[in-house]
Amino acid sequence: MHLDWWTIGLQIVNFAILVWLLQHFLYKPVLGMIDARKAEVQKQYDEARSAEEKAKAHLAETAKAREGISGERNAALKAAAAEAENAAAKRHAEAEREARSLIAETRKTLAQERERALAEARNAALDLGIAYARRLLSEVPAPLRAEAWLEHVEAHLSGLAQPELAALAGQLNDGAPLTVVAAADLPPETQDVWRKRLGHFFGDGARIAFETDP
Repeated sequence: MHLDWWTIGLQIVNFAILVWLLQHFLYKPVLGMIDARKAEVQKQYDEARSAEEKAKAHLAETAKAREGISGERNAALKAAAAEAENAAAKRHAEAEREARSLIAETRKTLAQERERALAEARNAALDLGIAYARRLLSEVPAPLRAEAWLEHVEAHLSGLAQPELAALAGQLNDGAPLTVVAAADLPPETQDVWRKRLGHFFGDGARIAFETDP
């Protein structure tokens, strides 16, 4: 077998050139593209992992915040319940105080009304009694009425101790008048009887005057 070394050499040179061309124009760009793609994929992966970690952290913070909100909500509900209970207790106590005050005021008002009603009833009874007494007395002659009262006055003066009677007589002797006040005018003859009988106690020189006061 005959070998053509020039042909073999040329083929080797052609193969080397082909390899160089492939490496320079095909392999390196392809490898560069593959490396770039790998780098892009790795970057995306890293970004995805970072986003996942951030999401997990955010979820953890959200869960923690929810727990805090739940705790605050429970605390707020307890505080509101306690405040409402205190307010209800205060309102109940205030209502009891107002009720006691109202009852006391009502009792006081009823007592005052009862006293007023009794006073009005007493006054009405007195007015009625006075009216009947005036009516009855108006039917009795004035001298007889004066005689009855004069007897009462004489009985009272007779019951006084001698020093008391002497003191009264001394006042009249100093010029002070003794005034007899009657509900109606006394006739002159009745006035003379009063002067005479009272003069028995105070002396004939005692000044005795008469006035009328219905």
